[in-house]
Amino acid sequence: MKKFLDENFLLQNKTSQRLYHDFAKEMPVIDYHCHQLPDQIAQDTNFDNLTQGWLYGDHYKWRAMRTNGVEEKYITGTAGDFEKFEKWAETVPFTVRNPLYHWTHLELQRYFNVHDILNGDSAREIFEACGEKLRTPEYSVRALLRKMNVKVVCTTDDPTDSLEHHDKIRKDGFEIKILPAFRPDKAMNVDDAPAFNSYIAKLEAVAGVSISTYDDYLSALKKRHDFFASMGCTVSDHGLEHVYAEEYTDAEVRAAFDKIRSGNSLKLEEILKFKSAILFQFAIWDWEKGWVQQYHLGALRNNNSRMLSLLGPDTGWDSIGDFTQGRSLSKFLNRLDSENQLAKTILYNLNPRDNELMATMIGNYNDGSIAGKVQWGSGWWFLDQKDGMIKQINTLSNMGLLGRFVGMLTDSRSFLSYPRHEYFRRILCNLFGEDIENGELPDDILWTGKIIQDICYNNANSYFNFNEIEPLIIK
Repeated sequence: MKKFLDENFLLQNKTSQRLYHDFAKEMPVIDYHCHQLPDQIAQDTNFDNLTQGWLYGDHYKWRAMRTNGVEEKYITGTAGDFEKFEKWAETVPFTVRNPLYHWTHLELQRYFNVHDILNGDSAREIFEACGEKLRTPEYSVRALLRKMNVKVVCTTDDPTDSLEHHDKIRKDGFEIKILPAFRPDKAMNVDDAPAFNSYIAKLEAVAGVSISTYDDYLSALKKRHDFFASMGCTVSDHGLEHVYAEEYTDAEVRAAFDKIRSGNSLKLEEILKFKSAILFQFAIWDWEKGWVQQYHLGALRNNNSRMLSLLGPDTGWDSIGDFTQGRSLSKFLNRLDSENQLAKTILYNLNPRDNELMATMIGNYNDGSIAGKVQWGSGWWFLDQKDGMIKQINTLSNMGLLGRFVGMLTDSRSFLSYPRHEYFRRILCNLFGEDIENGELPDDILWTGKIIQDICYNNANSYFNFNEIEPLIIK
């Protein structure tokens, strides 16, 4: 019987073990999409305890605790930090076979050298031991990134964000690149007229312009896009139910903008046309600057209206949606490609039924100009677990080129989440190792090791132009 979470965790044979330990383990990390808070990096924050570092903002854990019957006051409410941690610790044993169980114990081991199983009985000892370390300079936010060999982090930032924290980080000379990513979802949200007009007021303030017309609006957004580029941004990101690709005329879009600026709500047809127009415009700007554009598709968000009104968005009330993706996505990409204005693109699906769709869609627009120009992103959100990763890797292998894949990201709000890269790498190495030992791939460890290192780091390093070139670690 194997020991839980030992050095060969998830590595089922000797070849898998060699591939991981000799080739994957020491590769640096490029985290090209996450939700880390840049102010905490700028301030080089020290968390006082594990609750602050682990539970604040982590809706994965919140959902598990709610399912376990934990009252909201111990999750996002007024309970003390240890009380919240204790409730999480009591929940952990019930997360068996959920990725949270593996992630929790990997993080305890990799950051704190804690090998005990977390539960209600061990909660106090683990809370105090880890808290003592977290309060030291060796466990500040920047130190945590160094500990995990992170080279680049791309945060997720609204066009109205000042990026003052990124500026401070850069001026501090912090050796890890902390770069913004342009996430203009709110700039498309014409479903809610009051919220949209409030957003425009905020945009006017940061852009220093008055916005009366649609052209004014585009000019202000373009000014922010340019500003993000001046701050080192090379990545955009969009969180959408599906891609918008309705037919529209400029006159229709301008009329819709005028209507909503007058405080009137748009009809569904007007909403879809407006979103289609502005999404296309964002893509053109990305192409002009040579950015990478990312599209996260398929989340059905804010399902629980009662809890949304109490806690707001991004608090754990989202699920997989059953949106139709293929036709509009093809239409959108085809329009950009036909005009030679398709930027490097990464597509992510949240519904696993769309795996084969995404794996084949990317092949329609890989034109030979750039290796892996259009990518299918790693298993995202609810698919960011062992089964989801294996299915994504296998489907990409069957229908594309796994060797050109840009690999893993955290998509996390926690600085303690970087062992997710290790989790991915172990799964990847085990799949290759099984194929070699089954005679399905040649026993060429050096070539296979190179492919693995490319997926772990080198492909992303080249694809995003982060200029963080490091040599292959071939042993």
